[in-house]
Amino acid sequence: MASFEFEGRRIAYEEFGSGRRVFVLIHGLLLSQRMHEPLARDLAARGNRVITVDLLGHGASERPRDMWRYSMGFFAEQVVALLDHLEVDEAVVGGTSLGANTTLEVCALAPERLRGMVIEMPVLDNALLACALAFSPLLVALTFGEPVMRGVSLLARAIPRRALPFLADLALDTLRQDPAPSAAVLQGIFFGRTAPHRNERRTFTPPALIIGHRRDPVHPFSDSGMLADELPNSRLLEADSLLELRFSPDRLTGEIAGFLDECWKPKRRAAGSRRRAAAS
Repeated sequence: MASFEFEGRRIAYEEFGSGRRVFVLIHGLLLSQRMHEPLARDLAARGNRVITVDLLGHGASERPRDMWRYSMGFFAEQVVALLDHLEVDEAVVGGTSLGANTTLEVCALAPERLRGMVIEMPVLDNALLACALAFSPLLVALTFGEPVMRGVSLLARAIPRRALPFLADLALDTLRQDPAPSAAVLQGIFFGRTAPHRNERRTFTPPALIIGHRRDPVHPFSDSGMLADELPNSRLLEADSLLELRFSPDRLTGEIAGFLDECWKPKRRAAGSRRRAAAS
């Protein structure tokens, strides 16, 4: 797995495919880039260069214990640093949950670097109470129950990688990690900005494909719909469930591939520029 250095810390990434059509995929909270490996391979086979990345504190990247190192804005800086490292001027950037919110922060930080955004299950205003209820027990367990969680981690590591079905092994990756950095990640995110403010989001002009689904309080469909209303060049796509893209990916993968095709069409010059060119 390749890596680069960001502010003295190692960030791991992996490439699938080649070419100028770069798509950066960002994982969910406490997960790793492995969650997007099947999608990355499918999209690479369709002519895209797909980069999956482990943000700081996740997967194969370094996992410091300092909570101040973890925030949505800091994650966005790592994505832009990845583009700089790869010498990529423009890319489509996308992700799931944490990755979706990080994508919005990339747009706030460096909109000129974005050819488009794929935003799956954003976590915005309507999700905050459910997130607090869902993740507070985990934060307490990781912080105050660290010795117990460290024992759970050792047991999880004893199970060989890829011995279980892909998604089960992916979930087990979360338990295999040292609990202290995971607690720092949660603390940093809980006490920081969740996403750009809605007034700021309304100014985002890159094309966006927003994917949401119903019956999930942590990723409510109302947040996806609200974001689609806010972003001027967006399209809302409803998934059948949280797991459609993982278990029955053909439809959504086809939609994402079509969106990438649209993003990489040659940009139109303004009409005035064309007229001036013709007159000269």
